[in-house]
Amino acid sequence: MIAITGAAGFIASNVAALLNRCGRSDLVIVDNFSVDAKRCNWEPLRYALKVDRREFPQWLDSHHGEVEALVHLGARTDTTEFDWNVFEELNLGYTKQMWTICARHAIPMVYASSAATYGDGSLGYSDSLDMVGRLQPLNPYGRSKNEFDKWAIAQRASGVEPPFWAGLKFFNVYGPNEMHKGRMASVVLHTYQSVMARGYMELFRSHRPDYRDGGQLRDFVYVEDVAEVILFMLQHKPESGLYNVGTGRAETFEELASATFAAMQRPCDIRYIDIPVDIRDKYQYYTQADITRLRQAGYDKPFKTLRQAVPLYVQQLKELHSV
Repeated sequence: MIAITGAAGFIASNVAALLNRCGRSDLVIVDNFSVDAKRCNWEPLRYALKVDRREFPQWLDSHHGEVEALVHLGARTDTTEFDWNVFEELNLGYTKQMWTICARHAIPMVYASSAATYGDGSLGYSDSLDMVGRLQPLNPYGRSKNEFDKWAIAQRASGVEPPFWAGLKFFNVYGPNEMHKGRMASVVLHTYQSVMARGYMELFRSHRPDYRDGGQLRDFVYVEDVAEVILFMLQHKPESGLYNVGTGRAETFEELASATFAAMQRPCDIRYIDIPVDIRDKYQYYTQADITRLRQAGYDKPFKTLRQAVPLYVQQLKELHSV
């Protein structure tokens, strides 16, 4: 069986769905399944067992012989949460438990790191292990992910590690099953919802002279492409370590919003607002994944551009809207 934490959430539910399409229903899905807004993500899945996340560490320790791999994607992902204790418990403590159990019982482990570890990008976007100790994330979420990466590297040095592990540094992921994320959902979803309600979309204006309004750049990666990378890791198990998961292309928020308007067949109407003060000094103006290491590991599938993927996502949103 393959165990997947965070299975009621965004990326993990897409991973489980891809495994279902590949003929795998021997899945152990793990999460807090009491959140009604997430039911539509996990109820359609085919799985063997559903385990509450609080009970899962003990379950995994007791049933390790039945588990061929762990995909650990459950985490607190709110970049606007500033209570470090929340991240220390959910992103650090829990993930250390997962790692320790996987190391003890020789279970391969794929886990979610984040591009938020790169901070303002001044040190670049290399996923080399040598860079991890130098990175300065801009928020507690990014710090929690980087602290675990550092801990994992230290465990590796001491020989306490799963037989294969991959920490995946996800860039700006968008696509189906993110309706529950609220403020943290992708700008594609926010654009769609805003256009449906008001006919226009608001984007953050730039507070830096070197970027025009709407010209802030991100590496936007479609969630189904992310799921394909995780499947590759499970099937091929390349060299253990950290891997960036993005397209390798930076595209602007204006391009993203324009692609959404086009897919909705609506006139483009973008209006600009100030970045909220509470996140202004933690806002990334540019991200672009260096995916050299992922390509060298053998992953050769193309990543969709905004113009290719946004229409697919918008069509899915239209179908949900019409139900």
